[in-house]
Amino acid sequence: MATRPLPDSLDLRHLAQSGDTLAGEDALALFPRLVAEAADTEPRLVRWAAQAEWRRAVAAPGTVAQQAPVLWLHVSASTELPVVCQRCLTPVVEALAVDRWFRFVADEATADAEDEDSEEDVLVFQPAFNLRELVEDELIMAQPLVPMHEVCPTVLPTSAGPALEDAPAKPNPFAVLQQIKKG
Repeated sequence: MATRPLPDSLDLRHLAQSGDTLAGEDALALFPRLVAEAADTEPRLVRWAAQAEWRRAVAAPGTVAQQAPVLWLHVSASTELPVVCQRCLTPVVEALAVDRWFRFVADEATADAEDEDSEEDVLVFQPAFNLRELVEDELIMAQPLVPMHEVCPTVLPTSAGPALEDAPAKPNPFAVLQQIKKG
């Protein structure tokens, strides 16, 4: 396993032929779109690993033709991202983790055609692949839609305040309808 900084440009074919797994830790600050989501500037790390491999394509039923091997990439990454809790509006640290396989195709038209029907993620092959961008994209998509503490550390204020307890109970509208129906 080779440890090095996360590459912006990577030859996936060479990585697949070598059989190496790239892995490392990079500063969260190197991922500007993730940093834009962060609630604080405390230094944090993104741990990542990537491995490419060639797989034999499965021939369509009823065909005997041998198809060329297909390039696949396995990416895993994790980090802790401080974001704002949407309930109490204080920082909460969310653990983000990604573990995905990607299959590469020759062009955008093929990717569009196959992406809907395939279970795996389909990407267009690029000779100089930007692994850093893919890791950042996947971590952004791993964020929760609504970040929240399991139990907020502060008491949540209510807009009604104590007056809510003193307010007279409103009649149930269905009970009123029931009275009209009986009468």
